[in-house]
Amino acid sequence: MTHAEIALKADRLTKRFGQLTAVNQLSLSIERGAIYGFLGPNGCGKSTAIRLLTGLLIADEGEVTVLGQPLAGHEEALKSRIGYMTQKFSLFENLTVLENLRFVAAIYSVKGVQAKKRIDELLQLYGLSERQQQLAGTMSGGQKQRLALACATIHHPELLFLDEPTSAVDPENRRDFWERLFDLSAAGTTILVSTHYMDEAERCHGLAILEHGIKRADGAPRELMQSMSANVVEISGDSLRQVKQRLSALPDVISAAQVGNHLRVLVSKSVDDAIGLLTPFSDNYDLALVRPSLEDVFVSCTGGRHVG
Repeated sequence: MTHAEIALKADRLTKRFGQLTAVNQLSLSIERGAIYGFLGPNGCGKSTAIRLLTGLLIADEGEVTVLGQPLAGHEEALKSRIGYMTQKFSLFENLTVLENLRFVAAIYSVKGVQAKKRIDELLQLYGLSERQQQLAGTMSGGQKQRLALACATIHHPELLFLDEPTSAVDPENRRDFWERLFDLSAAGTTILVSTHYMDEAERCHGLAILEHGIKRADGAPRELMQSMSANVVEISGDSLRQVKQRLSALPDVISAAQVGNHLRVLVSKSVDDAIGLLTPFSDNYDLALVRPSLEDVFVSCTGGRHVG
């Protein structure tokens, strides 16, 4: 990618809080118009990384370039070009939908006729026209989510940061939300979104898997699945819990987890014959190599440390 094609670049970004290193040597490059995801469990550094990339936190080490400009020293100038939707609903619950939109418009110096036109456009776009006089605090999770996204994009940001935006909504609203993100992406907005949902991570053009503030993997979801450092064996049969216990004790087994009537086993690629390794411990069971999923990639990258 050329310099003009890169919307966001981080180089060895590090942030410490006392003895805790929340973000450790994070480097990434995000193309303009792409949807890029941070995938990881709670406490892995996703929110801290986003705050560093927006300038809300100052890094102890490393550099960030936002829309072609160094972030350091240009935070105020870049505020009008980026949008940020926090994990927790952060608008005023005692104000109406319309009042919240007007307030945020004023913050971004969207005024007068331009503000009215933009607010009317967003109310219609996000299905809030009939609720513009409703107090934000009385809305459902999905409605609050749409309002928060409307506020985050009221000034037409070139770069949009979303910190676990769908954590409090149902699957139908999550799906609708992602369709809206793709509309923004198609219009040229670059989006960085954090999530712990595998299905959302698969929707991203590119993603980083984070653990303990460290980037364990980076790339397009399909590429990550194709290059996974483990083979996946699916075992079918009865009494799978006993089989799982036996297989989990093997040093070359990264993870074994039951999915319905199957056992999904991740075996290190250092083993030439994964099925041959497992067969002596799985008599009278059906074993087959299967394609890896993004969840398999995540488990492989983290050594199964976040799987129950």
